[in-house]
Amino acid sequence: MRSVLVANRGEIACRVLRACKEAGLRAVSVHAEDEVGAMHTEMSDLSLSLEGSGALAYLNGDAIIAAALANDVDGIHPGFGFLSERAGFAQAVLDAGLIWIGPSPNAIERMGDKMTARITMREAGVPVIPGEEIEIESSGDEEADLEATLVAVRSASERVGFPLLLKASAGGGGKGMRAVESADGLDEAVRGARREAIAAFGDGRVYLERLLRGARHVEVQVLADAHGRTVHLGERECSVQRRHQKVFEEAPCAVVSEDQRQRMGVAAIAAAEAVDYVGAGTVEFLMEDDGTFHFLEMNTRIQVEHPITELVTGVDLVREQLRIAAGEPMTVPELAMRGHAIEVRIYAEDAANGFLPSIGPLAVFRPPTGPGLRLDTGVREGDDVSPSYDPMLAKLIVHAPSRDEALQRMRRALDEFVILGTTTNVAFLRDLCDLDAVVSATTSTTTLDDAYPNGWEAQPASEPVMALAAVLASSRGVVRADNDGPSGPASPFLSLNRRYP
Repeated sequence: MRSVLVANRGEIACRVLRACKEAGLRAVSVHAEDEVGAMHTEMSDLSLSLEGSGALAYLNGDAIIAAALANDVDGIHPGFGFLSERAGFAQAVLDAGLIWIGPSPNAIERMGDKMTARITMREAGVPVIPGEEIEIESSGDEEADLEATLVAVRSASERVGFPLLLKASAGGGGKGMRAVESADGLDEAVRGARREAIAAFGDGRVYLERLLRGARHVEVQVLADAHGRTVHLGERECSVQRRHQKVFEEAPCAVVSEDQRQRMGVAAIAAAEAVDYVGAGTVEFLMEDDGTFHFLEMNTRIQVEHPITELVTGVDLVREQLRIAAGEPMTVPELAMRGHAIEVRIYAEDAANGFLPSIGPLAVFRPPTGPGLRLDTGVREGDDVSPSYDPMLAKLIVHAPSRDEALQRMRRALDEFVILGTTTNVAFLRDLCDLDAVVSATTSTTTLDDAYPNGWEAQPASEPVMALAAVLASSRGVVRADNDGPSGPASPFLSLNRRYP
């Protein structure tokens, strides 16, 4: 493998392109028509234009494969999102005679279908959340299928018990998922979940799981090569979530003992081996207060939060992906976790206004610097934030000898992160660092709902910060047309943390 095309954009494209260059590979990028000159295109040795604008351009698998074949590319790395977990695309890459830098299409398909994954894990001896799969043979008549599903779900709910989670088999990212407190809301939840799942995935099948309130979301990183070796690289805790989307991630989990780590690692390896997994993947678990853990799902790609595992283990996961795809044995030593790492995701969104996405120019983009800091980003000062793409601007990662030191380092880094031109969630993330549940390591998947039942509220910035923001915004031509000027952290022109001096 001499040349790799990265079928993605933004920070993950930049991350993979760097790894390719460090591996001595020709690094090729693709870009939509509205991303000419984007950061990832300038980092590559060759950038190829895709027809169209926005996310649809990056979802055109046929065009990406054609571009690879026409430009002497050997392998395709999908990053995360877009086409990364589409078994059909992986198979098309292989059918074209290219190297797919990821697990087999069969592994992607088996783990991507949540009901199939549950059954596979149960057969492999991996503990799953108590629940029941709903198997309805499609009749071709949506109304008839819905009625049959309702009947089956009502019956299954009596065995699973309330409260429960209704999930779409093909779902992801919270789509097709409903929490159901009692039988009174069951039928409505089924209709809503099926409708959402059919619209998003073309598949309305659902299943039930017991709702485990107050559980932690703990995931285990695995790597497997084609030489028969499968290893785990410890766990990450990702319990702090908003609408099933991770916000604050750390490694290792503060409450996982060495014995628990070993047991979860063994389960994660069993999960991977059950589908003949090759490559990097993540096995996600829900862990209860007593340490009992249950399989949730497997992500058959590199994770957004992979840097925290890299920092505590010293393993370059993307480099290992490339090595494994080239048919080489991985070079991962025995697990040895050093220190503590935390990652937060910097989004262009208005946290004080329901986390609505925000657009605008990055008139000022000044990340913090110093020891123990890492920033994975796909944007630069002067870039525009487009509504056509995911609003994540960067991932800020810190590493320190202990959890307390890592948390304090994150506080300092967020205090120093300066972004002007668009609203971001920096101040919200800074507040999280002082949240009691975060400080005491007692987080769960309901932490944010419990802490901010009425939403997060921004606090006014200090007068010195306001003056600085006004001067910088004015000098870059981003002051609003009215005469109000910047009005605090929720302003489209101010995203300085209120604690910034």
